[in-house]
Amino acid sequence: MRRREFIAGLAVAWPLVTRAQQGERVRRIGLLTGLAADDPEMQARIAALRQGLERLGWSEGRNLRIDYRYAPDISQVRAPAKELIDLQPDLMFASSTAIAAALQRESRTIPIVFVEVSDAIGSGFVASLPRPGGNLTGFLQIEASITGKWLGMLKEIAPRLARAAIMGDPKTPPYDYLLQAAAAVAPSLAIEVVPTRVETAADIESAIVSFARVPNGGLVVPPALTTTQSRNLIIALADQYRLPAVYSGRFFVAPGGLMSYGPDRIDTWRQSATYVDRILRGDKPADLPVQAPTKFEFIINLKTAKALGLTIPETLLATADEVIQ
Repeated sequence: MRRREFIAGLAVAWPLVTRAQQGERVRRIGLLTGLAADDPEMQARIAALRQGLERLGWSEGRNLRIDYRYAPDISQVRAPAKELIDLQPDLMFASSTAIAAALQRESRTIPIVFVEVSDAIGSGFVASLPRPGGNLTGFLQIEASITGKWLGMLKEIAPRLARAAIMGDPKTPPYDYLLQAAAAVAPSLAIEVVPTRVETAADIESAIVSFARVPNGGLVVPPALTTTQSRNLIIALADQYRLPAVYSGRFFVAPGGLMSYGPDRIDTWRQSATYVDRILRGDKPADLPVQAPTKFEFIINLKTAKALGLTIPETLLATADEVIQ
């Protein structure tokens, strides 16, 4: 009798569980990024976000819908931004400064969580880091002081270095923010900072070819959509003209870049799910402090160093999180 009663109880309870799942409100997120849908790095970051959301109880197809849009040509970002805003999502997710700016222009009310933004105050996204005050909040990518670290690493690996091209898109506020910081620290390292403003792949090639005409130069490649999209071109040109280069992420070093130092972006995307969760559950972006990255990684490619005729100092090798042979 007890077994039959147990089975009967399950038969009653199961429809109730099913109805509860069917009645659960599906929340909607619009995600906009400047990398292409088939970019492996983009796929890895989105997978990390999904993983973080699933840990917090949000699953696509059950209680969450994510509308994805991609804007590899950032000059055309307005159309996908408006398209997503018109869907009236519960929340927007922005993957860079340019993307966040495009979404902010379209809506001052829909909550926006950003990642990979370097100067949230200077970009006009928040009033302050502890109290954003508007409809945007999120996770910073880097702070200006990191430029001193990049220049120091270049000087250590290439002691004769006298010039450093700081590459970036002049249309994005973080470029000047980082350039000024680099210019402030460069004299103490006996390095001349060369502003290198690029907006297209053609700009990148022209700039590197011109820069390489003068000896003892190196490249500093801060995070930017323009350079990230053209990372294979930059790596190839740095190799061709034997320029030591430091990048902001592993995705430059794995395919052949010399070295990188910067936040673990996969970890940041995974952590950003906490703010998505809190906002979907009722918190306001205005009250959620902008967070700085907590996990950084230093990657060196020994094969590239040897090809450039560089000897990696033991002090650098000892501090590397990963050495690619």
